[in-house]
Amino acid sequence: MTQQVRAERTMSLASDTRRLVVVLLFGAVLPLVDTTIVNVALDDIAREFAVPVTTIQWVVTGYAIAAAIAIPATRWAVARFGDAQVWIAALVVFLVGSVLCGLAWSAPSLVAFRVVQGIGGGMSMPVLQTLLVRSAGQGQARRAMAAIGVPAVVAPVLGPLLGGLVLDHANWRWIFFVNVPLCLVALVLAWRGIPRRAAERGLPFDPFGLLLLSGALAVLVYGLSQVGRPGVAAWVAIPAGVVLAMVFTVRARYGSHDEVVDVRLFAEPTFAATGASLLLAGAYFYGGLVLLPLYCLRVLHLSVLGAGLMLAVQGAGALVGRSALDRLAPEAAAGSVVLVGLGGAIVGTLPFTPAGAHDHKLLVAALLVRGAGIGVVTVALLGAVYHKLDRAQIPNASSLSRILLQVGGALGVAVATAVLAAQGSRSAPDAAFAEPFRWLVGATLIALIPALFLPRKETDGG
Repeated sequence: MTQQVRAERTMSLASDTRRLVVVLLFGAVLPLVDTTIVNVALDDIAREFAVPVTTIQWVVTGYAIAAAIAIPATRWAVARFGDAQVWIAALVVFLVGSVLCGLAWSAPSLVAFRVVQGIGGGMSMPVLQTLLVRSAGQGQARRAMAAIGVPAVVAPVLGPLLGGLVLDHANWRWIFFVNVPLCLVALVLAWRGIPRRAAERGLPFDPFGLLLLSGALAVLVYGLSQVGRPGVAAWVAIPAGVVLAMVFTVRARYGSHDEVVDVRLFAEPTFAATGASLLLAGAYFYGGLVLLPLYCLRVLHLSVLGAGLMLAVQGAGALVGRSALDRLAPEAAAGSVVLVGLGGAIVGTLPFTPAGAHDHKLLVAALLVRGAGIGVVTVALLGAVYHKLDRAQIPNASSLSRILLQVGGALGVAVATAVLAAQGSRSAPDAAFAEPFRWLVGATLIALIPALFLPRKETDGG
């Protein structure tokens, strides 16, 4: 291990980095709180617009796809305009999208405005990671991710509670309007607190590559959302999405142009294993975020606030898990941490798989364990992304990791709701939810495979 990395790992975050964390916290919390609030409100929105769960899931899936599509263009935008400027622009887009979502008049209009929101959210996260890792250094990557991870663990606690309170006293539209004051505060802090870095202005833009990647993501997720439904949409869309993804990969790997994302990073074994783990983490985490509130409302017959409290329990578990990791095993290798976390996520999901699981105490305990497992997995993976990478590769690693997490989330939501809809057409609510939760357990079990290839001990460079 190099002396520089040793020094970075044995010291706390520098004062400049700590100030940057405080500034970024307000912007980082926005998409995370918004996601958890929206999930609590899906049932209300579906009833008002008189649409099924397979339609209303696009309120979540549309956001995730838009975020994934926006991420590759962010790399070019950061090089062209500077990271601080792109961060501010992302906040403005998210603010506009939030206002439009609150004014939506139909399910399609809401999905369209959620796409606008997703563009802002997708732009913000890789910039945030790049700003932090550049400031803290690669050796402090996990510590920096844990510091900015505060909203990632607080939002799942506060978001559902805030959503429940809003829906108990006001229309669902206010779950979007509450973003406005937070956005304004984040904009003021960003304008005053993020140092401006000179734009490079030399990175060419590849619109065809972006179109290929965007098309592949959108078509693939759409195809998976149609699995189990009448017609041939799934059988056409899924192969088409795979073909587009392959064409993009070959073009990016062997073409002479500047690629949208650097797929050559997957030649690094740790990055490839981390990327696969992030894809699956997005699936079992976001899939659960959609299923859990619907389960609480339709099976446990809780109020909206009660459903919010149940989701908050999972968020509290994530907070406890991340805090324990930082205190008890701050230098533990990613491979060991992820395997332990996946075990917790599996154990915490299993009590939801039997039909008619109504033991509230058991389910609360399970959500604590599930949240703790997912919490430590996420922190470990977002730190492992930068293992053995050059400083120049940090923006690409940030972009690719966020793309994989968002795509995994979109796939998880699409498949989970498709399975629920298929089961719901022929089963009682209790039995209908058992199968999608079993699917979540299966996705988490599969995640054990790439986790075995993550670093099992601290090594040089990362």
